[in-house]
Amino acid sequence: MQVAIDGPAGAGKSTIAKRLAGESGYIYVDTGAMYRAMALYLIRCEISPDDKSGIEEACEKADISIKYADGEQQVILNGENVNGLIRTQEVSNMASVSSANPKVREKLVALQQKLAESADVVMDGRDIGTRVLPGAEVKIYLTASTRVRAKRRYDEMTAKGEICDLDTIEKEIAERDERDMNREISPLKQAEDAVPVDTSDMGIDEVVEAIKGIISDKTGK
Repeated sequence: MQVAIDGPAGAGKSTIAKRLAGESGYIYVDTGAMYRAMALYLIRCEISPDDKSGIEEACEKADISIKYADGEQQVILNGENVNGLIRTQEVSNMASVSSANPKVREKLVALQQKLAESADVVMDGRDIGTRVLPGAEVKIYLTASTRVRAKRRYDEMTAKGEICDLDTIEKEIAERDERDMNREISPLKQAEDAVPVDTSDMGIDEVVEAIKGIISDKTGK
């Protein structure tokens, strides 16, 4: 069973996908964490973010997967659990560059497809229904207004004690939408057979139940 959830930044994809997977007994595939694991591998190989050919050559030697142990998702890089190592700023900076490399995306898409062939999965991202799992039984396009998405991000940041500005966040989200929708490789777009779900006026429970209903309608389960 493959459930693909796409949508712009701040739409709640990861939160909803994790919850849906947990309640349905599926594996949640955190594609963003996989790109971070790749970035960590490139850093360990002492490859510069500007070294395009070096990144392309090295990425072929990285084996990255997701597994669950004691109810916790583990990101496995060449046999090592790297959960505690992939959330640093250095990794984020490398991931931002390396994720745009066609060879890196090709490698990780193949790994993600391999995961989806061996288990029931919920996978979220920006090109899951169009590129990674085009044959997924259920495709969801999760979205919300830019203001709502900005407010969610603002609340997350202020809860951590960070000082931020709501208008600035909204502007950054709108700019990211523009980049994601117009990038040359795997742009963000709604798959033709995806069901749109606008979460602007919905709580997490409501969204999860709505998607469960869509899965039921699509599969008869």
